[in-house]
Amino acid sequence: MKGFIQTLKNIWSLQELRDKIIVTLSLILVYRFASYISLPAINMAEVGNLLDHFQKQGGGKQAAGLLGLLSSFTGGAFSHASIMALGIMPYISASIIVQLMGMAIPYLQKLQKDGESGRKTLNQITRWLTIGVCLVQAPFYLGTITQVFLPYEQFRSAYYIDPQSIAFYVPSVVILVAGSIFAMWLGEKITDKGIGNGISILIMVGILAGLPTAFLQEFTTQTGNGGLGSIMILIEVLFWLVVILLAIVLSVAVRKIPIQYVSRAHATGGSNRNLLQGARQWIPLKVNASGVMPLIFAQALMFVPGLLTKFDDTNTFLAGFKNPFSWQYNVLLVILIIIFSYFYTAITIPVNQMADDLKRNGGLIPKVRPGQETANYLDDILSKITLPGAFFLSIFAILPALVHGGFVQTEGFSHFFGGTSLLIMVGVILDTVQQINTYLLNHHYDGLMQSKLSRTSNL
Repeated sequence: MKGFIQTLKNIWSLQELRDKIIVTLSLILVYRFASYISLPAINMAEVGNLLDHFQKQGGGKQAAGLLGLLSSFTGGAFSHASIMALGIMPYISASIIVQLMGMAIPYLQKLQKDGESGRKTLNQITRWLTIGVCLVQAPFYLGTITQVFLPYEQFRSAYYIDPQSIAFYVPSVVILVAGSIFAMWLGEKITDKGIGNGISILIMVGILAGLPTAFLQEFTTQTGNGGLGSIMILIEVLFWLVVILLAIVLSVAVRKIPIQYVSRAHATGGSNRNLLQGARQWIPLKVNASGVMPLIFAQALMFVPGLLTKFDDTNTFLAGFKNPFSWQYNVLLVILIIIFSYFYTAITIPVNQMADDLKRNGGLIPKVRPGQETANYLDDILSKITLPGAFFLSIFAILPALVHGGFVQTEGFSHFFGGTSLLIMVGVILDTVQQINTYLLNHHYDGLMQSKLSRTSNL
């Protein structure tokens, strides 16, 4: 505990790091404040009553299946008709599209290899594509909230003007696009001026915003009539901590591939002959190299089976795909995650380029020939470790459904036991802590250099 307190003191004593943390927290507060500003044509107070009434009428599970993911990423702004309702997700979608298009478009492939200048051009393309994604998503979002809530005549007062008129749609679309661009700007500013990856931090903050309310609802349910008591709350918290620990293990687990770098050095003892010397290092191949992307892709496609119920709303089998806690939904989700894990790993881990870089730098894997044989060897290892990685990722994806059917009473709290939310939180926190540790280590090295220079000047 003393070491942890001392680390906090060290962090706060560094002016540069302290300023970055203050900037990050300030921009997060701005983002959270903006998420509570409703669209001008909508009465925010009535929207809260609409949501409560909708959940009591049994729409909670369908909303969780179709809108819950976006709502959790935006900290509830999506479900509360906020100006930040689309949040940062259009930028994420645009980034994924640009990354996938880079496989097929030579111009984008060239930009990916052009270093800093190419990165800036790709970022600009992603920004413009974000606006395009917003222009598509905003009308659909507005159509969704009007279709869901308009049947309730007693809640017509939630709209100041006719929600099906052009006077409602055009200004609302412009505001939603501006809100998403503002969220993207905040994320980029956090990356440049703050600490950590700004886009990921905003997503994590949106997810964490719902944790206190979810826990309070679970506590009230468990300690009320029909609950299992406060001891079950303690068991749930302990189990949640174990799940977080396993998520950390999944995020950092690697398979180390030994490599040997051969270099030439002068032999000592007056001889001019050269000796071959080797420096052994490792290639860390992550067990879950694709991160949460397979889960995001899979959940995005899970919207499609649910939409089929519009053509046949009497089919109970198809209706199960709209409920994220049903067996139909989770079986298909597992299959999609495994497929996308292999797909995304194959397109993001360039084994051929890794083999060429090793050969160019004089590195080799013991007992494996440089070149194509090395690439085949790395691809074979990657294929073997991707399966267990995809399997454990699938377990985390369906864990909310498992715990909700077991001992967790409320749907909201069960979502924090796995899925995209937990893995994103763990990944962002690990990345941010790593950056803070880097600042601390750099300050330590700077201090040593300054002390040496001062001693030298005194001599």
